[in-house]
Amino acid sequence: MKLSIFKWTIVFLFLAGTLQAQEEIEEDARYKKRVEKYISRWEKLIPRYTKFQFAGSMGMLSLGTGWNYYRNHWETDVYLGIVPRNSDHRAMAALTLKQNYYPWNIQIGDRFSFEPLACGVYINTLLDRDFWGKQPDKYPQGYYWFSTRIRSHVFIGERFTLKLDTKKSWHKSISFFYELSTCDLYLINKIGNSYLKPKDYLSLSFGLKLQIL
Repeated sequence: MKLSIFKWTIVFLFLAGTLQAQEEIEEDARYKKRVEKYISRWEKLIPRYTKFQFAGSMGMLSLGTGWNYYRNHWETDVYLGIVPRNSDHRAMAALTLKQNYYPWNIQIGDRFSFEPLACGVYINTLLDRDFWGKQPDKYPQGYYWFSTRIRSHVFIGERFTLKLDTKKSWHKSISFFYELSTCDLYLINKIGNSYLKPKDYLSLSFGLKLQIL
């Protein structure tokens, strides 16, 4: 009788230990899954590419970075541009937030691709105290109806991409793009002044994109 009780005690302890070990394994698996999910979310914040843009009413030369998503149809850029010094004002910096949309991607061979339409909007601001977002109190109410610091823009363009050999290059691809853009103030002036020509309210810009991830 005593031997039977001893055997059942051993079996019970063995089963209890097995269940506890199983629970620990499951808890460890859940923890690892939470960590992987946490890391994955932070990895999405890592910029995917670098861009260089010349002109475009966002500085003579701008350096930016950003993220592409939704099957690479959408891109969000952040630029820091330099406005050169001129006779009226010192050199300035401009900060730009840009949203791009590429509805089509045409593959040309193994390494080339062409996006026949690039469009989007961007907002930029001059990082200079001489320009303001809200009309200063020294002016009569409604004297200036627009901001001298912040401009919103729309653009349209095209892009060409060359895939690179990742064994020999740090980048997956390099792209060349050009854009025609205009801003809110230029559009309003065009509506009120029909004699204005496209060169008076359109801006041509060029750029390079280096895809990293």
